[in-house]
Amino acid sequence: MLNFHLVTLFPEFYSSPLGCGLMARACANATIAFSFHNPRDYSQDKHHHVDDSPYGGGPGMVMQVSSLASCLRALPQAGRLLFFSPAGRPFTQSLARELAREEHLTLICARYEGVDARLAELFDLEAISLTDAVLNSGDSAALAVIESVARLTPGFMGKVSSGVEESFADGLLEYPQYTRPVEFEGLRVPEILQSGDHARIAHWRRCMSLYATRKVRPDLLDRAPLSRKDQEILRQGTEAGHFPRLGKNLSFCLLHAPVRIEGKKEGVSSLTNLDIHDIGRISASYGLGPFYVVSPLDDQLRLLERLIAHWLTGDCAIRHADRAHALSCVRSCHCLDEVISHVYQATGVRPFVVASSANWPAKAAEAPMTVSALRKVLELRPVLFCLGTAQGLAEAVLARCDGLVRPLRFLSYNHLSVRSAAAIYADRLLGDFD
Repeated sequence: MLNFHLVTLFPEFYSSPLGCGLMARACANATIAFSFHNPRDYSQDKHHHVDDSPYGGGPGMVMQVSSLASCLRALPQAGRLLFFSPAGRPFTQSLARELAREEHLTLICARYEGVDARLAELFDLEAISLTDAVLNSGDSAALAVIESVARLTPGFMGKVSSGVEESFADGLLEYPQYTRPVEFEGLRVPEILQSGDHARIAHWRRCMSLYATRKVRPDLLDRAPLSRKDQEILRQGTEAGHFPRLGKNLSFCLLHAPVRIEGKKEGVSSLTNLDIHDIGRISASYGLGPFYVVSPLDDQLRLLERLIAHWLTGDCAIRHADRAHALSCVRSCHCLDEVISHVYQATGVRPFVVASSANWPAKAAEAPMTVSALRKVLELRPVLFCLGTAQGLAEAVLARCDGLVRPLRFLSYNHLSVRSAAAIYADRLLGDFD
């Protein structure tokens, strides 16, 4: 039997949710059990206060360590001590399965602004974070954990498969479910679910599960155990246009002028064959928009056009189709304004111009953008990502950008090649599923 011990100031909070449905039935048949422990009962204050103002000042009140410590020490069998905190381990389905194997779980439900930090030094507390949103108390978080863990204990649900074929059970979201009637307001249950062909139904459900995860929570796919068959399902779905591709809104712009040449000097750098090839391949691999190469020098642009033509025509285009595909997205321009104009004409929207630098901006009025913040921009409009050659972009370029992105490695050594930086930024922005 799984025993939940709730350390809470408001035991009455749980009376309704724990007294109905499957939860009430599980308590009645001794599948799970609950006990409640109020820190107020252990307060030494004549008014039974359990909170006080924080040292150092600040708003709100903090739960005192003394009454909580006494409450925990009075528990005959505490088991694992769980404490809810934004700084805790994210609560996931795998953690729920882990907790369901325990006999005793103690859930510490804080209120106010939190708990005196010394409690964690006195007890072996496991901090758990239910969500990035701020909750009014740990009690609502505890209810969610109870619901999730209890349903995984043997005997809680009628069928064991009910806990297996569901969202997150195998790292994916669940497929859509239907029941009678077959048709409602013009909407029909998919024919395949009425076919009786269990193999086809299983395949359809797997497809729908993968599709739902890809559309709503693509981050889960990075951790899900995918098979080669799953990979093929996702590839076919992508080619069929079932999923939006953010990559098409992103274009890299490699500027050879104005760039920093030496110290504070500015000038023009020469094209590098490897940069053109590799950033072209990055753009093709991630499904990006055109890759713009900027130089004010006509002879440099003519050299670039000859390089591209070499791979896009004749025998090279046939024998090296992948290389030809990568270089087909390269565009040459004389200046940044020309690039911005090209993107505007192609999309009807002025691009959000952003740049990266190996150095943290010294005089920035605002903190540089995070990659996740840039991704949100990418979801709304085209993004032109400017990359510098030589020793980096000139101040004039940085000043006219709509945003600057954090350096890739700002806490340690950072001397990446521009093509390496492009690959890392593309992957952090898009991963394998955008």
